[in-house]
Amino acid sequence: MNNQFDLTGKVALVTGASYGIGFAIASALADAGAVIVFNDIKQELVDKGVAAYKEAGITAHGYVCDVTDEDAVQAMVAKIEAEVGVIDVLVNNAGIIKRIPMLEMSAKDFRQVIDVDLNAPFIVSKAVIPGMMKKGGGKIINICSMMSELGRETVSAYAAAKGGLKMLTKNIASEYGQYNIQCNGIGPGYIATPQTAPLREVQPDGSKHPFDQFILAKTPANRWGEASDLGGPAVFLASSASDFVNGHILYVDGGILAYIGKQP
Repeated sequence: MNNQFDLTGKVALVTGASYGIGFAIASALADAGAVIVFNDIKQELVDKGVAAYKEAGITAHGYVCDVTDEDAVQAMVAKIEAEVGVIDVLVNNAGIIKRIPMLEMSAKDFRQVIDVDLNAPFIVSKAVIPGMMKKGGGKIINICSMMSELGRETVSAYAAAKGGLKMLTKNIASEYGQYNIQCNGIGPGYIATPQTAPLREVQPDGSKHPFDQFILAKTPANRWGEASDLGGPAVFLASSASDFVNGHILYVDGGILAYIGKQP
């Protein structure tokens, strides 16, 4: 059974993985034996990422690339294939969010979120699929969201993009499953990261932050997720253990989507 989860020798590209959720997923793939490749938009971020992986005992190959630029992505993938090897596993992790009420959001801001969160996974997937086809198979994992299923105030662009990414996932599975390519998604719940730390700070009166209380009341697990909680699901979807799993979104949310919430 353990052999089904072994990624030894597999080349895994995780976009935007110099820190945060992408770093945690890449680290889990590395622990399973994968060779890690990642990108970020600036050399400074790539350098920091390489150093962080090195500190964790992982040799990672970093590339500067804007994943919304199709020509740049095609060039990066060609370079990875020449320097590291054909990509076996792609994790479309790079993403942004702009929390702006819809009526206050410009079309420019809306398009930027769609560009990074939806167009980029299309562009990167399109670049790696030919190599996977020639190699006889591959795994694509799209980092979706609970907003692939739910709406919330101020995240119209993000929800639209992540809903679209869910359907792009299903369509890649439909179109390329015949080539032994499995495309699935992971939908993280609320994850404890440095970015969400202010939402979890204890208030001056000793109480929990209102948003922290809200999340705990909605989560059967009664806690925020950790980035490491995404590692196991990612390894599963990247490995031969999931060879007959295709077009599925695995929500790693502590049960939020299954739960109506506590009675006030």
